[in-house]
Amino acid sequence: MAREFQRSRRIEEQIQRLLSDVIRTQVRDPRVEGVVVTHVRVSRDLGVAWVYYSTWDSARAADPSLQAGLERAAGFLRSYLARELGTRTVPELRFRFDDQGQRSRELDRLIDAAVGESTDAPAADQHGEPGDVHGRGPEES
Repeated sequence: MAREFQRSRRIEEQIQRLLSDVIRTQVRDPRVEGVVVTHVRVSRDLGVAWVYYSTWDSARAADPSLQAGLERAAGFLRSYLARELGTRTVPELRFRFDDQGQRSRELDRLIDAAVGESTDAPAADQHGEPGDVHGRGPEES
């Protein structure tokens, strides 16, 4: 059973690598320009591959033409996988937008804002004067 799991992972990584390359170099549809394949998950029987994608342009993230462009290219991508993958069957490709990158950027922004609002200042010594760790000022040293 563990061996099958390893095989699935290898196939997922290979599909991701192949699709990333072919989308970047051979797909000419302008709707698909700038798409990044973030990860791939395959079903146990390797009949379906869920391809998670993102884009560098956050304004295009909600663009339905992006999904339509990938679905339109699915036949070409699947035939490319059939030539390059070396498996008996080629999984059906289903595309899903991966919003983890956008969520990460939003969380980073919120954390930066919270840290910026923090009122914690470096603690002064006991007498409120700058000095060494024993509370002595420069004249007492």
